[in-house]
Amino acid sequence: MLDYGHFIGGKHVKGASGRAGDVFQPMTGEVRAKVAFASKAEVAAAVENAKAAQPAWAATNPQRRARVMMKFLELANRDYDKLAEVLAREHGKTVADAKGDLQRGLEVVEFSIGIPHLLKGEYTEGAGPGIDLYSMRQALGVVAGITPFNFPAMIPLWKCAPAIACGNAFILKPSERDPGVPMMLAELFMEAGLPAGVLNVVNGDKEAVDAILEHPDIQAVGFVGSTPIAEYIYGKGCSAGKRVQCFGGAKNHMIIMPDADMDQAVDALIGAGYGSAGERCMAVSVAVPVGQKTADILVEKLIPRVESLKIGPSTSADADFGPLVTAAHLKKVKDYVDIGIKEGAKLKVDGRNFKMQGYENGFYMGGCLFDDVTRDMRIYKEEIFGPVLSVVRAKTYEEGLKLANDHEYGNGVAIFTRDGDAARDFAAKVQVGMVGVNVPIPVPLAYYTFGGWKRSGFGDLNQHGPDSVRFYTKTKTVTSRWPSGMKEGAEFVIPTMK
Repeated sequence: MLDYGHFIGGKHVKGASGRAGDVFQPMTGEVRAKVAFASKAEVAAAVENAKAAQPAWAATNPQRRARVMMKFLELANRDYDKLAEVLAREHGKTVADAKGDLQRGLEVVEFSIGIPHLLKGEYTEGAGPGIDLYSMRQALGVVAGITPFNFPAMIPLWKCAPAIACGNAFILKPSERDPGVPMMLAELFMEAGLPAGVLNVVNGDKEAVDAILEHPDIQAVGFVGSTPIAEYIYGKGCSAGKRVQCFGGAKNHMIIMPDADMDQAVDALIGAGYGSAGERCMAVSVAVPVGQKTADILVEKLIPRVESLKIGPSTSADADFGPLVTAAHLKKVKDYVDIGIKEGAKLKVDGRNFKMQGYENGFYMGGCLFDDVTRDMRIYKEEIFGPVLSVVRAKTYEEGLKLANDHEYGNGVAIFTRDGDAARDFAAKVQVGMVGVNVPIPVPLAYYTFGGWKRSGFGDLNQHGPDSVRFYTKTKTVTSRWPSGMKEGAEFVIPTMK
């Protein structure tokens, strides 16, 4: 059995708190590893190492920092298959899906290689008599990221790569459910030439999270997870004077217009709704067909597709999705299906009793499909985070748009249509942070920014893209004048350009 401690000061450190948790292998239900839970003192030790290493790292020129990113990218691609296998075994997603998880993280590393350009400031010569103005972006110092179980490679890289490239030292607190890949990524950064202490990984639970939020030397915190925890971290971090960005839950709608290619729409819903067992913050969990005829055709086409989904172990090459992450989460998702039935929704496909032959103790569940879901039902209002798709019928386009706009979450949304006017109107009016037009999962590429609206996102700046550089740096503006251009005598009024 594996034993995960922490990664502090460039080396693996055993846990010293006496507290630990189990890391499961979801496809078998077996305990794969023990993971140490950090105490406040262990988090403080990581911060001290980061604080000691950060000034020299910030003083390293951006091009040399970029070369570390380039080397890390090379090493991660060398170990690509190994990383994906560990990720699949601890999370439960298929190896193919795990590779996508890793790839989307590495694309942000690729973006971060451009840090010499991204950190360039502004310069104005002759802004006044003998006066020049220029700005510079400087690292914050020690920053931290608290990341979720569902993307154990992608989101840690979204957080740490831009932060480190900007010259910060980073404290990563990954999910205690699947910490193996984050620990491996830290090792690869060291092999790539990152100085010891610049990246530290502390495993743990709420005690470690609170220690990060309370530590006075941590200047900024990024979080991805559920909305209640996002609100907690945002409130506590801001009250402690930190810069904070938090991304929470989602209920992503896909509007299907009457003119849409119905086969394409069904393909999109199957992949976006059930991929990774629905454990994605960008998963489509609500299908909104517009018009009775559209709805009837859509449901008729969805039923056999959901019934024929291939569920298998994470290592299966032809599985559509694998098991859920833990037994507790499996029960939670099944409980939501029970709630939907009690609320009066029509369960068209029931995957609750699925058993995987040879893997009877694994955390498996088949796809579920609800029809006639209404906006007052809990299965519509709350994030289920499992392989459950709800069909909410809309009479008109305006009603479908209103559904997305009125929901408390505003992470992602999509519209499927052949009508350019409808698509353009939808993109302009929908109150959601990321919009897809005939694209079911509109996750922006690394050089744009990722972030939801309403109760899906807290803070002014988003993840990756230019926002990540803004979040992990502070701007300093210098007004410069040399003695030859200076007037004699004191000036008692505020300087102006008049």
